[in-house]
Amino acid sequence: MATGVFSSGRAKIKERTLRTDRWWLQPAFTVFVLLSFIVYATIRAFENAHYFAAPLISPFYSPCLTPNCVAGSSLLGQPIGVVHLFGIMVSPSLFILIFPLGFRLTCYYYRKAYYRSFWMSPPACAVAEPHSKYTGETRAPLIMQNAHRWFFYAGLVFNVILTIDAILAFRNADNKWGHMSVGTLVLLANATFLWLYSASCHTCRHTIGGRLRNFSKHPVRYKLWTYVSILNHKHQNFAWVSLFGVALADLYVRQVSSGSITNFYFF
Repeated sequence: MATGVFSSGRAKIKERTLRTDRWWLQPAFTVFVLLSFIVYATIRAFENAHYFAAPLISPFYSPCLTPNCVAGSSLLGQPIGVVHLFGIMVSPSLFILIFPLGFRLTCYYYRKAYYRSFWMSPPACAVAEPHSKYTGETRAPLIMQNAHRWFFYAGLVFNVILTIDAILAFRNADNKWGHMSVGTLVLLANATFLWLYSASCHTCRHTIGGRLRNFSKHPVRYKLWTYVSILNHKHQNFAWVSLFGVALADLYVRQVSSGSITNFYFF
């Protein structure tokens, strides 16, 4: 016997939804933005050029770890050898992007965004999803979402590196300290946005105080937990701002490196 919304006595409604507003605009916009970022990041990764203009380095290529990196761009040396795939030299960016990409793909907010936009699960409130069965994150490929905490930890390492890049940007092209350019501000803003995105993450909040049973016995962790909880309310905002921030930071470095624009120095 049918139960729930299909039980006898229920109205038989064939329409997918009775909503008359443009509920599809938000998921469509999310698809457009995320696909645009993926396309741009992919093009930049395989371009394998214009990612370093001393002292600025693109966040897509930092740290540059292979021998084919541009001179001066290897902050941590070159521990990874030159790798070829199908006879083509693999861009050093591909060894970097996998970690921040994994962090964003498994992020709780981005799950909500692309579940609704790509998987239509559900596409909007009061709009039925097309799937007849939901298995959650217990099967491939969504089971990979459980690796989020490890991508979060890896992301913190890259945040530190990008912060160092921003500090190193207080030099000029002659490697002299005490200078600040537009590029300095761009890298500083990018690092700040990424730290806010990471600090507002649900995993960060859980790691700091999620398992504490008695806050009074852990006053420092409790205080940190309250700060992170405040940031957590803005996690969606930080997710989008940091996404645009990292793309714009890469674009700025690319334009400077290619000679399209000049990195203006304030002093």
